[in-house]
Amino acid sequence: MPTPPRAVVFDVGNVLIDWQPGRLYERLVPDADARAALFARVDFGAFNLEGDRGDLAEATAAAAARHPEDAPLVRAWRERWEEMFGPEMPGSPEIFLALKAAGVPLAALTNFARDTWLVAQQRFPLLTGFDVEIVSGREGVLKPEPEIYALVEARLALSGADLFFTDDKLANVQAAAARGWRVHHFQGAEGLAEALRAEGLPL
Repeated sequence: MPTPPRAVVFDVGNVLIDWQPGRLYERLVPDADARAALFARVDFGAFNLEGDRGDLAEATAAAAARHPEDAPLVRAWRERWEEMFGPEMPGSPEIFLALKAAGVPLAALTNFARDTWLVAQQRFPLLTGFDVEIVSGREGVLKPEPEIYALVEARLALSGADLFFTDDKLANVQAAAARGWRVHHFQGAEGLAEALRAEGLPL
């Protein structure tokens, strides 16, 4: 068996908790063509990323001001954000809690706005269980920028193969692998559990 990593670092959205903006907008704009036209006019992904670097309410308000004709639908991104987020991903909380019970240090490394992170933690107490939280909206840097990975290393006082990281976005995984972290591209809890066991972690 390999020497196990000394800490496990989790992405949150679509690893621990489901995040699907499409669910909300399918209800708000049922017609597929009209919905596609809305997303062509408004770059929701870009302003969401702006929010992930700080505050989503602020980023959404700025986007609504840039698109007055679509302002109610733009504002819904923040006003009805909770309808996009949840439930827990099948099997992932069990992995998280098993590692925690075994005494493995756990860190969050997530692109998440500082305002919605608080909402998320209130709705899903699982997210209050990290030993270290690296939340992009608090730090002002995003994955896969190297500075945010350096923050994890500094706050855990660990680096390289002492860290195991899982994320559903390949670019984020590759950025961690480039720093020597052990990594897993998340595509479901079963695969994550197998990868953790293969690294010698107690599951």
